[in-house]
Amino acid sequence: MDYINRAYYLNQLESWRDKDLIKVVTGMRRCGKSTILEMFRNTLLKSGVLREQLITINFEDPDTPDFTHWKQVWDYIKPQLRSNDKTYVFLDEIQRVPEFEKLVDGLHSRKKIDVYITGSNAYLLSGELATYLSGRYVEIKMQPLSFKEYYDAVGGENNYARKYVDYLRYSSFPYALSLNKDLNLVGDYLDGIYNTVLVKDILKRKKLSDASLVERVAKYLFDNIGNITSLRKIANSLSSSGGKTSVNTVDGYVQALCDAFLFRKAERYDIRGRDLLSSGCKYYAADIGLRYRLSGNRSGDMGHVLENVIYLELLRRSNNVFVGQNDGLEIDFVTRDGDDIKYYQVAETIREESTRKREFSSLLSIRDHYPKILITLDEDLPSVLDGVRHVNAYDFLLSE
Repeated sequence: MDYINRAYYLNQLESWRDKDLIKVVTGMRRCGKSTILEMFRNTLLKSGVLREQLITINFEDPDTPDFTHWKQVWDYIKPQLRSNDKTYVFLDEIQRVPEFEKLVDGLHSRKKIDVYITGSNAYLLSGELATYLSGRYVEIKMQPLSFKEYYDAVGGENNYARKYVDYLRYSSFPYALSLNKDLNLVGDYLDGIYNTVLVKDILKRKKLSDASLVERVAKYLFDNIGNITSLRKIANSLSSSGGKTSVNTVDGYVQALCDAFLFRKAERYDIRGRDLLSSGCKYYAADIGLRYRLSGNRSGDMGHVLENVIYLELLRRSNNVFVGQNDGLEIDFVTRDGDDIKYYQVAETIREESTRKREFSSLLSIRDHYPKILITLDEDLPSVLDGVRHVNAYDFLLSE
């Protein structure tokens, strides 16, 4: 089987191997969690680990026993443990097991057991599990393919613009690459992912009954990627289009969509005050192909689409990514990693004077000396403009 090179995540797993921490791989369905664990198991085998030292259970595999209690899983695993060698235990979609946190905690407490778990919902690291495992786990946050991963996987000619359009149109989910740019097949595949997330990770887990309202909230977020929004604004929009709803209801549904990793929430950060703002935020889609499938392809909002792609890339590179505000001016992104701060402005193009003035005024309003970076699809502009570093989006996305 040919694997897509996902060295970023594989390197993280390798770096945490045999460390006394539970490795928790999170991310939305079909982003590649099971595959990266399979790749890691192959790495272990190549390093000399015996196949008998590996225990793997995928709780969504039809052949897996229907465990109704965490103790049943322990009774299944216990006879397979090695007495003299380390055992590597992989538990895929573990959140399906009632009280799974007790199982994970028990495995971790045993010497010579290295535990790896995955889950498709942020619930995995909330509530009881966080209480049981506080300070004893490391989270590896997976996303669908980055543009670089996609670009390297498809190979062929170095046509950045063409591949970028394909990356958006035909989806960043790894399996979509095998569908040969057949829009009907890709569409059916994306429908399957969306419906599974909706039913299993949102309606069933959150015990919600109004599927149509959840879908309307999702469509609103897809339609408004890159726009400052609020729960009240969403509620008012939905009410005006039929079917009154409350802010509290919308809050629960938006949280459920984010918990399933269908959307990522970017909070606003006051640059001058060095503090988070309580009002307004932005939401970005996990996959633009999915957005196209559910909301259509609108050529007029390619700037927001690029902003979405850059945001997801920054999440891979930084621990903290915010939407910035400085004296009433918006800065698309602020990344903070300790004392390392960077400011980013994203635009499809700055060839028009009005656009250039708007984008630069936001960055130049910041009076500190941290790096200020403008990312556009323009390919023939100077690398430094008015003291601001200009980077072509393709070059930025393909860089390490």
